[in-house]
Amino acid sequence: MAEINFIIGSRGSPLALAQARMVAAALEQAHGWQPGSVTIQSVETSGDRIQDRPLAEVGGKALWTKELDMALLAGETHCSVHSMKDVESERPEALAIAAMLPRADVRDRLIGAGSIAQLPQAARVGSSSPRRAAQLWRLRPDLQVVSIRGNVDTRLAKQAAGEVDATLLAAAGLIRLGREDVGTPIEPDEMLPAPGQGAIGIECRTDDATTATLLLAIDHIETRQAVLAERAFCRALGGTCHSPVAAHAKLVGDEVQFACEILSEDGRERICRQARFAVGDFEGPTELARRMLASASPAIRSLFG
Repeated sequence: MAEINFIIGSRGSPLALAQARMVAAALEQAHGWQPGSVTIQSVETSGDRIQDRPLAEVGGKALWTKELDMALLAGETHCSVHSMKDVESERPEALAIAAMLPRADVRDRLIGAGSIAQLPQAARVGSSSPRRAAQLWRLRPDLQVVSIRGNVDTRLAKQAAGEVDATLLAAAGLIRLGREDVGTPIEPDEMLPAPGQGAIGIECRTDDATTATLLLAIDHIETRQAVLAERAFCRALGGTCHSPVAAHAKLVGDEVQFACEILSEDGRERICRQARFAVGDFEGPTELARRMLASASPAIRSLFG
């Protein structure tokens, strides 16, 4: 067998590397390559370097992708592996999401209490997510939301050390790090997840048909269709990292069940909708986003578009 020279670009955090290893193993299995044939190249991103401020203040989600994009476009890697919730809705035309692995648990998990209702009065909850902050304040206006950044272990350590009373983390990330027993799942009807949450995306150069074909072998079409619907919704909203937005699409037969919400920063105002679309109909989520914005208050509209 000819020697394989396939290079995956990944952030260097433990979770990012765990996800990159999942992609490498899937490729090796799909193509009959020997284990270890795929190389993972760790790339430090701006988001990893800047830990003292919320992403929204220093450049948004592009801080997770910029350096990976540069390595990919320079031909240093064949593809990049991303958590889809961290990938901005508008991407360079020279790059394309070529595949997604099967989606994991989309829920958030609460660490520090058995439920949001059980949090003490005026509890300090660590989160730098505008979505989570708005959703928490909608449910519990008394809570204090404190910005914390860092990887999973860093956030868990800050909560354990008492810097905050509780924190919220994506269930999928905890599971991929072998921490299935950490935290209490928060059901989507209480806190709808971020668009793309739980999904791993693999991106390659648009003009690299060879890599795109290799990646197609590990593409999970149901996950891709659901996440693309969520991304179409976000793109139409014109949101930024300051925008509290949630969306969850799920394929049921030949339809996509779609739930979404947009909120004011303080969570006092909220527009939520449920809809059904045909699989592959991305104009449906797009039009839904436009209608929601048209009916929104100035406080919400100012956060989008």
